[in-house]
Amino acid sequence: MAKSLGVVIAAAGQGTRMKIPVNKQYVVLEGKPVILYSLELLAGIEGVIQMVVAAHPDEVEYCRRLMPADRRIKVVPGGRRRQDSVYNALKCLPKDTELVAVHDGARPLLCGDMVRALVEAAARWGAAVPGVPVKDTLKMVDEFGLVTATLERSRICSIQTPQVFDYQTLLDAYRQAYAEGVYGTDDASLYERYCGPVKVVPGDYRNLKITTAEDLVIAAALLKSQDG
Repeated sequence: MAKSLGVVIAAAGQGTRMKIPVNKQYVVLEGKPVILYSLELLAGIEGVIQMVVAAHPDEVEYCRRLMPADRRIKVVPGGRRRQDSVYNALKCLPKDTELVAVHDGARPLLCGDMVRALVEAAARWGAAVPGVPVKDTLKMVDEFGLVTATLERSRICSIQTPQVFDYQTLLDAYRQAYAEGVYGTDDASLYERYCGPVKVVPGDYRNLKITTAEDLVIAAALLKSQDG
């Protein structure tokens, strides 16, 4: 039997790099707002009992109007930083939630098989994230821009979302982080710090995050190739 799964979608960022008046999650991509692509896919994953979208406080009502008619979907105000927004949403999930998937609302090109693999891995390991091998050579630099080391590329992954965790364990990690004034770079970094290792599951290069106008062009092309 599938474990009960909660979903948190972080959608409170302003996307200033795109230089557009609307939040990047709400930009229309091939006839549909970006956020709805991943939300609709995640809604169809077995075991999902609730989905909480953390929207910018000024956009909560706008976001609610975009949501499909699904009683499992709730929209709550986000916070000052992404971590604050996710924490607000985590606290709104039912107490009997067993696993939680945290996803960026600006990643519209999710693959259902990848999500199911993440859920399965998290049920076994406690935490799972999607990762893809980096394509470029990575170098450490100092404050003057001088190279101090070349990193071993074969041991480095670029991490995506959704990131899936044991719900209560992740919630405890968040509580400890706030008690110590710690802000992580992602949810997995808090889990790693307070709970233990995180399993990396093969990600998908198509699972890009919309951050620039160029990303929208790429995402539209990828969607058209899927339709074809």
